[in-house]
Amino acid sequence: MKNLFDAQFSERSTLVNQKGFTLIELMVVIVIIGILVKIAIPAYTSSVQKAYRTDAKSALLDLATREEKFYSINNQYTATLSSLYPGLATTTLSVQSGNTSYYTISAPTVTAASATSAASFTASAAPVAGTAQANDPCGTFTITNTGVTSVSGTLTNCW
Repeated sequence: MKNLFDAQFSERSTLVNQKGFTLIELMVVIVIIGILVKIAIPAYTSSVQKAYRTDAKSALLDLATREEKFYSINNQYTATLSSLYPGLATTTLSVQSGNTSYYTISAPTVTAASATSAASFTASAAPVAGTAQANDPCGTFTITNTGVTSVSGTLTNCW
């Protein structure tokens, strides 16, 4: 009887003193990490896209403000970005976040005043191809002189 007890005690003590993880424990941890990654990466990507959208909207609002200032001084809108941004030598304006451009604002479309209509402008910020915003469901942001905002994409609550 003593030998049987010693054998059972000896077997238990080796199991208790073992160190490490079983394969099942490791697989459970890997599954949990996989689930967290599957949830976290899309949420992070969505947050980053929203931040870049905010930069584009801010740049468009800045352009609209500059157009209105130009109009108050010259009694007309301008289609030349260098008139709004002194020192700008290009016909487009890059909306940068860090060192990367995610949106491009082209020169505004201006309609001169006539006998039947007031002067107006429309400005747009288009996502740059090959960037994180290229597949953004909001698409291109647009603003007019009356403050009307719109997007060209499938997502409608972007502004």
